[in-house]
Amino acid sequence: MIQQRERTLVLIKPDGVQRSLIGEIIRRYERTGLKLAALKFFIPSEELIEKQYSSHEGWLESTGRKSIAAYEKKGLRPPFNDAIQCGKAVLARLIKYLSSGPVVVMVWEGNQAVGVVRKVTGGTEPLTSDVGTIRGDLTVDSYDLADSGDRAVRNLIHASGSPAEAEKEIPIWFKKDEIVKYNIIQEKILYDVNLDGIKE
Repeated sequence: MIQQRERTLVLIKPDGVQRSLIGEIIRRYERTGLKLAALKFFIPSEELIEKQYSSHEGWLESTGRKSIAAYEKKGLRPPFNDAIQCGKAVLARLIKYLSSGPVVVMVWEGNQAVGVVRKVTGGTEPLTSDVGTIRGDLTVDSYDLADSGDRAVRNLIHASGSPAEAEKEIPIWFKKDEIVKYNIIQEKILYDVNLDGIKE
């Protein structure tokens, strides 16, 4: 089955590390049945972070458009009228945020891994994220608070938005031989059609 081998990238951002939430966040993903395939702990360079976001074609413009629309919806004037300029401002905030301290970078594997991780993680803005999600339960930041401090929203996690995004992002952070292939017992329960591996 191809789907059970789907992979996704997850970063625990510096606010998650500083608040000692590493174990809690990993626990939440583990409990879904996903398998941890790779893990690193380090302070990323500004160049690495920029590479992460520039790997998505059109990211600057689409992010800039969303930012302009969000400002206008609140009746505020956006810092730039040009979408690309607004996108660059968002990227500058993200670079400052993600390079401010160590991050935990992971690859998770399993059936519909991207969708499962996004569901468990919750919406981008913690304030409006559902109860029961990582962002909804573990932080209270909001776009308004972030904008008032001219900073990125502190939402604990980055998670790939689609399988195509994950395929682009994972090689930025991990070499091929750093992703471990192994079996765990729970895969028999999740993926063995006849559960043949349970009885002795």
